[in-house]
Formats: sequence, structure tokens, C-alpha cells
Amino acid sequence: MTPDTLTAVRFSTHDDGVREIVLTRPDVLNRFDATLHHELTTTLEAVRDDPEARAVVLASTGEVFSAGGDFALMREAYEDGTVRRSLVDDARRLLDAFLNLPQPVVAAVQGAAMGLGATVALACDAVVAARSATLADTHVNVGLVAGDGGCLVWPQAVGMLRARRHLLTGDPLDAETAYRLGAVTDLVDTPGEAHPAAMAIARRIARRAPLAVQGTKRALNVVSRRRAAEVVELSLAHEESTLGSEDMLEGIAAFTGRRAPRFHGR
Repeated sequence: MTPDTLTAVRFSTHDDGVREIVLTRPDVLNRFDATLHHELTTTLEAVRDDPEARAVVLASTGEVFSAGGDFALMREAYEDGTVRRSLVDDARRLLDAFLNLPQPVVAAVQGAAMGLGATVALACDAVVAARSATLADTHVNVGLVAGDGGCLVWPQAVGMLRARRHLLTGDPLDAETAYRLGAVTDLVDTPGEAHPAAMAIARRIARRAPLAVQGTKRALNVVSRRRAAEVVELSLAHEESTLGSEDMLEGIAAFTGRRAPRFHGR
């Protein structure tokens, strides 16, 4: 896949070693359908193998960083076990792409990062967020297990007890609270400042000795991969199960219908 064939992300290189990955479908709130899953994963894998890449900025367009999972894809998964397995495999591969990347990634969160959108942001090495932004893992709100990385990245970002509080309720964190808890590393006043601030941090990293930076990042990756080995396969298996549940259909219907869900545990 080359940059000119991408439809859900924009990829660009800079002479200083910084690489930019930008989610480019604000019309669908940068939801993670099969296309975005594939394009973001393959782009990260290409950066991993780029000897000139020293740092990465992951940004987005529009008012929302990412609304998370795609409801149409979730409904397909409910109907078809093959789609369920494919969706889980895509989630595993995307998370693996982050966990195996030797170059540091700086997220620029200009707006809401929900569900998988929050997981992607918290899988990065620094998170710049506008004060008006929010982060939330809303899987339980639509009847799903937080299987695609939330049970890994939230405890690493805010500690286990806070992670339990927000993963089990789906309640959001505003950016200022997230900053106090450690899930956001840098605050900016306006959405328009998030991307430039993230670029500035990435350029600082890119000026550092690459052997030192990437050796440090590889060591940190080992910690995250060991934690991932403890929880990710189990959480993905539970999420795959809930993708076939009636509660998930009810959660989606309630969300789109702007009403309270009526879950029955089946």
C-alpha cells in the first residue's frame, strides 16, 4: 500500500525523520471500519520498517479524533461469525502494530476519542489533547467487552482502579482530568493547537540519538507486550462473544435512538 492509495488516512514524511499519520474521514467521525483498521495498521508497519523514521505524529481531522467502532460493521459481525473473527483479528493486528513499533508516537487529540479511538490514543507514547477533548472507552455502553486494547492501555495510563471505574461505566474523562491522572501528557487550549504541539514534541524526539530513543522504546514495548500477554487474548475472546449478543444490538439501537438501553444479558 502506498500513500496515494490510502483513503482513510493520510501519510506524509518529513526530512527531519518525522512521519505523520492523519485520520481523514471526518464525515464519518473517523470510525474504525475495516478500511481504517487495515490502513492504519499497514501504515504503522511500514513506519516500523523505515530506517529513516525517528518519530511519528498520529492526528485526525474534523471535530472528533475518532468515534471508535463502526456500527454497521458491528451489525455485520452479529450476523456472521466469519466477520466477528475478522474484526477481532484486525483489532489484534492493530494493537500489535503499536506494541512492536520502535519509533515513538505522539497523538494529537483535537476532539473526542471514543472506544477504539481512545485505545489508539493511549497506545501512543505521548498524548497532546485540547482542553475541550474527551476520552472514553464506551464498549460497555453498547453491550461490548472492552477487548480491543482498553483493558491494556487504560490501566497503564491511569492506574488499575481508575481504569476499572471508567471501563466498567463507559464514563468519559475530560482532557483536564485525564491530564491530572496521566492519560494526557500535554494540554493545549484549542483543538487547532493539538497537531502543531504534537509535531513539536515529535521533532524534539527526532533530534535525539536514534539508537538511544529506539532502544528505550523497544525496552518499554517489552513491558507493554508482557502485560498484553496477560489480558489481550482473553479480552478479545470475550469481545468476540459479545459481538454476537442481543445486548450489543440493543446498545447500538439505544445509542442511535437516543434512549436508555435495556440490557438482558443475552
